Amino acid sequence: DGHTFLPVDFSMLSSAKPENRYNEINSKIDKRTLGYKRRIESIQTTPSAVFGLLENAIKAGIHAQYVLMDSWFTHAPLLQLLHNHGLSVIGMVKALKQRYQVGHEQLSLQQLYQRAKPNLSHKQILCSMLVRLECGVAAKIVFVKHRHKKREWLAVLSTDTTLSDDEIIRIYSMRWDIEPFFKTCKHVLKLEKEFQGRSYDQLIAHTTIVFTRYIFLSWQARQSSDNRALGGMFYDYCDEVNDRDWADALRQIWSFVEPLLQSVQSIDVQVLKSQLLQWISGLPNYIKGYLPIASCES
Repeated sequence: DGHTFLPVDFSMLSSAKPENRYNEINSKIDKRTLGYKRRIESIQTTPSAVFGLLENAIKAGIHAQYVLMDSWFTHAPLLQLLHNHGLSVIGMVKALKQRYQVGHEQLSLQQLYQRAKPNLSHKQILCSMLVRLECGVAAKIVFVKHRHKKREWLAVLSTDTTLSDDEIIRIYSMRWDIEPFFKTCKHVLKLEKEFQGRSYDQLIAHTTIVFTRYIFLSWQARQSSDNRALGGMFYDYCDEVNDRDWADALRQIWSFVEPLLQSVQSIDVQVLKSQLLQWISGLPNYIKGYLPIASCES
């Protein structure tokens, strides 16, 4: 619904290099079990693990318009993988060694900021620029002011280049919900504190229990104390009503214009304007507000 945060999956990664792992998978574990599948998942690369989580969510019927991520994950290989599967990404990027193509030039993030045209109409959004990543994916990078360091900026990348700068920042701000979620799990629901051990199955079970507790609490808050519980349905009905009103208005326009076109070969401009103003006077007030001609005095 755009407001409630629910954890639906997680992955506990180990090192992909055998020499950096303390324990290997027990050869006696049945490969058909979820325990074995979890262990195989733990030694995947980060991009593969992220895509696996998204794929699980999609298979479960959970759909979203955008994947939000911080700078840990916003890199070309993962962006290309998600783009190839039709998923748009909005994520923070840092000024590292990566380069962005603008025309025939390969520019760093700092150089992009210097080249971009300043946005003088917005206090927080400094500028933006369309680029192409090393993997060939088109993207839009928006530079915003750093709240705590006035002389610095932050960069947010979106692979949906049709979004406005404001919309990119608004959508990305939803990612902050995961930070209070982690804090709540650790300090209130006792993640990592209620149980301690070296059993991988125990860690998976404990984390699952904590996340399930959070789901119940979120659902309870949504049903009992959140006054936006029916907000989505309300706005859907408002949109439907507005669409119908505009459709009725267009039908009225056509019913007004069609007889004139059939009966008059040369239309007098003054007569047409008089008829149009008469038609506007019969419209609801909230529709008149969208029509500047409604206040015409001539």
